[in-house]
Amino acid sequence: MRQLSVKVVNKVLEAEDIVSLELASVDGQPLPAFSAGSHIDVEVTPGGLTRQYSLLNDPSEQHRYMIGVLRDPASRGGSIAVHDSIKVGDTINISEPRNHFGLVQAKRTVLLAGGIGVTPILCMARRLSKIDGNFEMHYCARSPERTAFREAISKSAFVDKVHFHYDNGADDQKLKLESVIAKPDPETHIYVCGPTGFIDYVLGTAKNLGWADSQVHREYFGAAEQDTSGDVSFQVKIASTGQVFDIPADTPITRVLEDNGVFVPVSCEEGVCGTCLTRVLEGTPDHRDLYLTDSEHAANDQFTPCCSRSKTPLLVLDI
Repeated sequence: MRQLSVKVVNKVLEAEDIVSLELASVDGQPLPAFSAGSHIDVEVTPGGLTRQYSLLNDPSEQHRYMIGVLRDPASRGGSIAVHDSIKVGDTINISEPRNHFGLVQAKRTVLLAGGIGVTPILCMARRLSKIDGNFEMHYCARSPERTAFREAISKSAFVDKVHFHYDNGADDQKLKLESVIAKPDPETHIYVCGPTGFIDYVLGTAKNLGWADSQVHREYFGAAEQDTSGDVSFQVKIASTGQVFDIPADTPITRVLEDNGVFVPVSCEEGVCGTCLTRVLEGTPDHRDLYLTDSEHAANDQFTPCCSRSKTPLLVLDI
């Protein structure tokens, strides 16, 4: 994927522990186009840490990209670097936008955001508003002080479609999800982004109410830590060459393949973004991602080799 050098032209404290960065090309040329739900890889330290952030601005804009970043107390260094080290005027490297969380055409759309998960959801709201789509947006946050982009939303053309819900607020303003998505409708699609617990709550509620997997779209920011104490070694075979590689119990598949000159694109390394998604021709994967749906897991014909493993002694991959 082509790398871009961009300049940080603005940095704003949008809410408690949340900053936005506005990025523009260094030469004033238009940036590559993107669609609602897209994200970019951002090199947050030179030659070092790379993190994925959703684009939150109007997809019709090509003069800038905007991202929002939460200062995570459990940060592995990425969000702290954005908050403390990246400054207006800096030039940083990013990837071209890519989208694993795109809008599909629907008669009605329900957008659900938890915390910093508002970034791709806000981008979707801007797109749907521009095309006069039928949608509603629910934004859940711990408190008004932690609600990023509230002012921008209040000035938007779609403010009447947005509902704010606060953990520290009265019960009558909290999200009543069972009412919002009460009746499954084949012409309605649901999008959710936020903390793992929030997404799991939405997915579980939707499933219990009878919504089809294909109508409920989600994007996680990070995976929960896996229990790897029971991991064992297995083998991976490359279908195109017949090469077979031993995968040790403590080593990701993608690392073994990279060390042996087999290229698989990797980004998040947590099974969140879908960049490394690979077809499985034989064997049964041990799925550990948050990208594929339950039905996609059950099919066992694709997996994310950055974090997933194998339940069988051999996996044959379509590489």
